[in-house]
Formats: sequence, C-alpha cells, structure tokens
Amino acid sequence: MTTDVTLSGLRDMPMSEVETSRKDFTSDQEVRWCPGCGDYIILNAVQGFLPALGLKRENIVFVSGIGCSSRFPYYLDTFGMHSIHGRAPAIATGLATARPDLNVWVVTGDGDALSIGGNHLIHAMRRNVNLTILLFNNRIYGLTKGQYSPTSEPGKITKSTPAGSVDYPFNPISLALGAEASFVARTLDSDRAHLTEVLQAAVTHRGTSLIEIYQNCPIFNDGAFDVLKDKDQAEGRLVRLRHGEKVQVGDREWVHDAHNDNPSQAFEISRLDDATMAHVPIGIFRQVERPTYDDQVREQVAQARAQSGEGELAALLSGRDSWSVA
Repeated sequence: MTTDVTLSGLRDMPMSEVETSRKDFTSDQEVRWCPGCGDYIILNAVQGFLPALGLKRENIVFVSGIGCSSRFPYYLDTFGMHSIHGRAPAIATGLATARPDLNVWVVTGDGDALSIGGNHLIHAMRRNVNLTILLFNNRIYGLTKGQYSPTSEPGKITKSTPAGSVDYPFNPISLALGAEASFVARTLDSDRAHLTEVLQAAVTHRGTSLIEIYQNCPIFNDGAFDVLKDKDQAEGRLVRLRHGEKVQVGDREWVHDAHNDNPSQAFEISRLDDATMAHVPIGIFRQVERPTYDDQVREQVAQARAQSGEGELAALLSGRDSWSVA
C-alpha cells in the first residue's frame, strides 16, 4: 500500500501486500474505560494510524503493564500482551531483540512506568532498543481508584494523600532526556492531528521513542489539563516545538534543534513546564540517531556464529555447563 510515512525505521519488517483500514486493527473486545476517558481518543488515533505503516498485523506487537492504559492490547487486532506491573519495557526488549521482524510498542501509564517500572523504563531508553513507548500521563492512579502518582503535583489531595501530597513529581520528559533517549516527544490526547503527527515520527524512528501523552481521567482527576485544551488559554500556554523553527517564550527566543546530539537544550526546554502549566512544551524535544541495542546484539550473535560455526555454537548453548580448571 502507499503511504506518506517515512519508513526508514521499519526497513527490515515485512510489508503488507493488502491495503488495510482502521477496522482491520480493531478487535472484537468490548472497550471498557470510563465514559469520557482520554484513552478512547488515543486508541482511535492509533487504530486509524496503523494502516499507514503498511505492515502485516502479525508483525505488530503491543506490550502493556498494569493500569487503565494497559488494556490497550485487548482492543487492537494485532499480537499483544497484557504483562506485569512495570515490566513491559523488559518484555518488549526481549521481543525486539529476538525478532527484528516485529514492530514493538509499549503502552504504559504514569503509575506503571514511573513507580515500580521506573528502572525498566530508563534502561530501555538508555539502551536505545527499537521500541515505541506510549506513556499515558493523567497524574493519578486510575485503576486502583485515585491515589496520587509519581507525576501528581505537590499538594495534590487524593485518597492516599488526604492532607495533600508532599512528593516532588517526576517530569517524564526530563527523565527521558536524562536517560539519553534518542526520541522524546509530548502531545495531548485531545489534539488528534498533533498526536498522529508525533506517532508517525516516533514509530519510524530507529531506536527508543518515548511519547508522553497528557490524558484526562474523568473520574479521579477530571480537568487536569483543561487549561491546555481551552482555545483561549492554550494559545498562551502551549510552546509548540518543531525542528528548525523559531520558538519564543516571553523574552527568550531560539531556533529549536531536535537533532542536536547534546540533549542539554532539550532538557532546558523541558524544565519550562511546572505545576502551573504556564508554559508547556509539546512536540518533539529530541530526535537523534545512534546505534540500537537490539541491532548490536544480533550483530554480535551473527559474528559469533560466523567465527565458531552455527552448529558448534548451538551445541554449546544447549549443552551442559562446562568449566576449565587450571
């Protein structure tokens, strides 16, 4: 099928000879999120976007952890796995390394990814595994009924912090840039066009792509991002990042360089955001090329086979432990 998506990051994957539509990527499972949840918008955007990749459905895999967002694999007619709390990046790393023919996604939330799953997330980004990670951030624990999360703002009153949270929250974009992620972006659940644009750039990137998606929880944290969705207020608050274009915030002005190998400027931009949401950058913060973990591991295996012979290597791997004692 024809597509306007740049497929450089998907070059090793089998392409479909049959044109597909959104319906082909929609499962027969009843979608079970609360009415008004931002997850619906993200799901619809992904289902509508996947046909543009031109990939076979059996070569696309969605791996999720635990939480409301992690029901995602049920609703897509691709391969998928609803896995373990916080461990989706580790499972996805194994898949991406063992199967270069798979287009591997991770779907996670601010609680799943940034609490128990924090180390798995930062090491996947540090290693630069070929993964597209969607991090739904609603600043609350939704599935477990409204406790504060690692991204909840200071003073947040919840069931687990009735006097207000005294925790200092993570900035997921700053965290990703600090881990040297090669692709880092932020978008909003309510901006379908921008969400799709960022998805296209992320999924075709060779390496780890992290997209933070501000997503509304209508039950336990309703209206958390209303100031960014109100047309009158959004204009003054949203800082739209596009590579090579001029950006101005107050008296500061610069040309955004998402391709800069040094993440310092991107990190500085990420720090514009705070609990007041006076200035919230959205778009692609960083998009650089560097060697990927899974490509290099497969290259090492191929070299080992070439040097020792595939039969000998297979026998060694499947044989008993051996020790040489001098």
